[in-house]
Amino acid sequence: MTLNELQIGRKSKIIEVKGEGALRRRLLDMGLTPHTEVMVRKVAPMGDPIEIHLRGYELTIRIEDAKKIEVEGTLSR
Repeated sequence: MTLNELQIGRKSKIIEVKGEGALRRRLLDMGLTPHTEVMVRKVAPMGDPIEIHLRGYELTIRIEDAKKIEVEGTLSR
């Protein structure tokens, strides 16, 4: 499953960050690294972007970027 498929309020762990070049480097630099726990906090009214919580801060990313982040099955709330 990818990060964009995660339901609001659910936690999961990042398995893999896909993509190439500058995009992948940017995602990793923002803290989206494997084994990091993430939670979807909000989704914009039109569905894009989404706000996620990780490493003690909130980050807003586009749906297209979230589709490149593979996460494992959901953890408890």
